[in-house]
Formats: sequence, structure tokens, C-alpha cells
Amino acid sequence: MQKFTVHKGLVAPMDRENVDTDAIIPKQFLKSIRKTGFGQNLFDAWRYLDPGEPGQDPASRKPNPDFVLNQPRYAGASILLARQNFGCGSSREHAPWALDQYGFRAIIAPSYADIFFNNSFKNGLLPIVLPEAQVAELFDQTFAFPGYSLTIDLERQVVIKPDGGEFAFDVQAFRKYCLVNGLDDIGLTLRHKDKIKAFEAARLAQKPWLAHTMLDA
Repeated sequence: MQKFTVHKGLVAPMDRENVDTDAIIPKQFLKSIRKTGFGQNLFDAWRYLDPGEPGQDPASRKPNPDFVLNQPRYAGASILLARQNFGCGSSREHAPWALDQYGFRAIIAPSYADIFFNNSFKNGLLPIVLPEAQVAELFDQTFAFPGYSLTIDLERQVVIKPDGGEFAFDVQAFRKYCLVNGLDDIGLTLRHKDKIKAFEAARLAQKPWLAHTMLDA
């Protein structure tokens, strides 16, 4: 998982409340057991005018010119600005996968669905909660100024505006530790790999028959 310490990026505004996970990554793309390739289908039903199916070449699709992520001024955005209850709906982990693989490193919104919120941290995506008034201010500035960018300092837990103003945000210490160090659940376990190997060796020394994977005929 990619580390998150300080990130400066272009902001894209998703000016809709209650954006659910089926909108983030539609159900037909959940068939894959691989954890890659979902970014091209992020917000698929909104990004394209034609129906999307797994395995399609994005170059053959018909982009919706009115959708925010298809507008040239937001090309390359890595911070998504959203409204309340972002990520509601079903508990598909593919939603943060798709956002991350598209290129987003962080989301800023007044509130999130709980499961999406938790899944985001586990996949290296930082979901920041700010009061509605502060989010509204960021929307106004994003719409008013093309190329509007923000800096997110996770160590200090602040969102820094272009004028130097800051909005503080809260994050649990353990989640912050995992993001700063780039540790997902597997990474956390691998910190103890030497102890795990030592335990396995001691266990096999005490019970050598466990080393056999097949019973003698």
C-alpha cells in the first residue's frame, strides 16, 4: 500500500449527495477476482453514454462530456470533493479500489457510509471529514478557480488551501499510523514475520508429523 504523508493535488468536485457504491463502481464490474483494472470504470454509468461491460477498451467508449471527470479542467485530479453520505449502498471493497486506481489519494466530504469509510483506510485512500460549511467553501473555490489544488498534511492533520488557510481534521491514531507507513492488513501482519517463522519452526520441532502434507498410503 502506498504511503500517505503529504499530498498536493488538483481537486475534482462531485456535487451530489448520497453517491452510492454502485455509482462508484457498477455491479457488472465486480465479477473479477483480481484487485486491478477498476479505475477505468470508476463512475462508469456517469462517465460514459454507452453501457459498460467488463473487458471493454475505454478508447471505444462514448464519454459523457457533461460529467465532471471528463472536463479538461479536472484532468489528473487526485483529491475528490464530495457531499454528505458518500459511499453509501452495498459494502463492496471495489469502490475504494476504483477510486485509488483512477488516481485519487483522498476524499473530502461532510460524512461517509461507515463501511466505505473503513474500507478506504484499509486500501490507502484517505477519507477526510470536514464540516459542511468548510466543504461548501471548498466547492465554491473549486468552481471559481480552474486548477484549484489543495495540500493534505496527514502528519499535522490539516487541509491547506492555496491562500495558506488550514482546515483541521481528525483521524484515529492507528489509521494514521497505517497510512503514514503504507501498511494494509497484510503489511501489518508481515511486521511480525520473524516471530511467525520462529513459532512455526518451534511447532514443527515439537510435532514433526505436521510437516507431512500427505498421509502414507
